[in-house]
Amino acid sequence: MKADYKKYILNFKRPSGTSRGVLTEKETWFIILQENGKRGIGECGILRTLSVDDRPDYEEKLKWVCDNIHLGEEKLWQELIEFPSIQFGVEMAFRSLEGESPYLLFPSAFTKGDKNIPINGLVWMGDEQFMKQQIEEKLQQGFNCIKLKIGAIDFQKELDLLAYIRAYIRADTIEIRVDANGAFSTNKALYNIIQLSEFKIHSIEQPIKKKQHDSMAELCLNTPIPIALDEELIGVFGSEKKKALLQKIKPQYIILKPSLVGGFRGTQEWITIAEALGIGWWVTSALESNVGLNAIAQWTFLQNNPMPQGLGTGGLYTNNFEAPLEVVNGTLHYNSGLAWQVNL
Repeated sequence: MKADYKKYILNFKRPSGTSRGVLTEKETWFIILQENGKRGIGECGILRTLSVDDRPDYEEKLKWVCDNIHLGEEKLWQELIEFPSIQFGVEMAFRSLEGESPYLLFPSAFTKGDKNIPINGLVWMGDEQFMKQQIEEKLQQGFNCIKLKIGAIDFQKELDLLAYIRAYIRADTIEIRVDANGAFSTNKALYNIIQLSEFKIHSIEQPIKKKQHDSMAELCLNTPIPIALDEELIGVFGSEKKKALLQKIKPQYIILKPSLVGGFRGTQEWITIAEALGIGWWVTSALESNVGLNAIAQWTFLQNNPMPQGLGTGGLYTNNFEAPLEVVNGTLHYNSGLAWQVNL
């Protein structure tokens, strides 16, 4: 078996705002396997400044993986415990190599185009007019669940946007999720959440910054809006530490990005623990290219979670790879009649 890696820069169609800043490009890496005339592709979707494996030795570790690919998927996954995005790339590459094609990792009714995955429509931060425009587009596209990034513009303006939505869209028609990306201070978080609750919000992601476990636990206990942990899960290794975190904070939901929590295996471990504790969950992408998004979507479909998933990011880039993934009436559809075009 031969293994190589390659860097690829994805360019946003429009600068995309979060509470951590504005994104214009997204770095990603690919592990490419070749054996007996077959090819396997795995995406290592690192998010600089957020991923726990954003380290100076990241490329060196990729080279080590390629030099030691003979160790096999199981051994490599164990050796990469501190590099969750590379864990995911390794898992994906091996599954891709074994597939009928490099992009058919988990055959199902989804990959046949018979069933779709409900997803939320993502509304990026920006000025009020831009956010209104995005909201209108998502409603026209048939979404019944939209997710708003909040915390970057004036909070009152964000409340006004929610009032604008709820003025003519009932809560039983459109579900609203908000993602604060840790933007609220601990002393104002509950007050802000109480104000948000007026608009019948489904959930709020990561209202305060990670690693404030006592404050987050108190918020989860007293919140009028269900709280979903996101960044809080990054860098928590081992089932005992994962269980201890969820038992301490007792969130209503967790949000799982395979690139940030150790691929399919790491995601499954979180799901098993959360379900045992009565905590809900959904899966979302971490701004991967269509190669990574495809793998996440195919795996997620098999989990039979009816909640809208966060898998609608395929159209963000000017130079994404052509793929059979389409957004149709607020769902992710796999159009098997469309061809993949991946130049790696």
